[in-house]
Amino acid sequence: MQMTKELLAILMTAILTQNFVLAKFLGICPFLGVSKKLNTAVGMSAAVIFVMALATAVCYPINTLLESNGLSYLQTIVFILVIAALVQLVEIVLKKYIPSLYNALGIYLPLITTNCAVLGVVILNIDNGYNFAKSMFNSVGAGLGFMLAMVMFAGVRERLESADIPKFMRGLPITLVAASLTSVSFLGFTGIVDNIFG
Repeated sequence: MQMTKELLAILMTAILTQNFVLAKFLGICPFLGVSKKLNTAVGMSAAVIFVMALATAVCYPINTLLESNGLSYLQTIVFILVIAALVQLVEIVLKKYIPSLYNALGIYLPLITTNCAVLGVVILNIDNGYNFAKSMFNSVGAGLGFMLAMVMFAGVRERLESADIPKFMRGLPITLVAASLTSVSFLGFTGIVDNIFG
């Protein structure tokens, strides 16, 4: 029972209060670049969730092996190589089976390799001392939080398309204002998650 509550707390915290995009400000590039349309935001988020979960599943045992052999200083390089290989796998699968999404994501799909949220979740799992189960829950929660932020922001941006915005605020300025307001909206979850799981 205690373990289940702890895993749920890790999941909910990663989605809501420690959201990688809106609280830790990791993965901002795809957040601003791919969130113009809802379908591309969902597609990109699904790819990121898959890569985050798989990267954690692969990197956790690799890190154990590195630490047991005194090679923990190679951690970052090895993790980046693993993430790059996984992104190539996702890219090949999307190109073959979902070419419309592959074309819609464009340059942002290979950029998952350099998405600091993916590398960040793997490194933070180790820094927090999570075991394999906690690491997987944190990674999936981080991916779901990324998806939640992307979908919310895509909805906001689609509404902005039809809004009457002053000329000097159009484009990037209103996008950044909308992003900051979306980020502030997640602050309200802090007390709720703490009360339920604290």
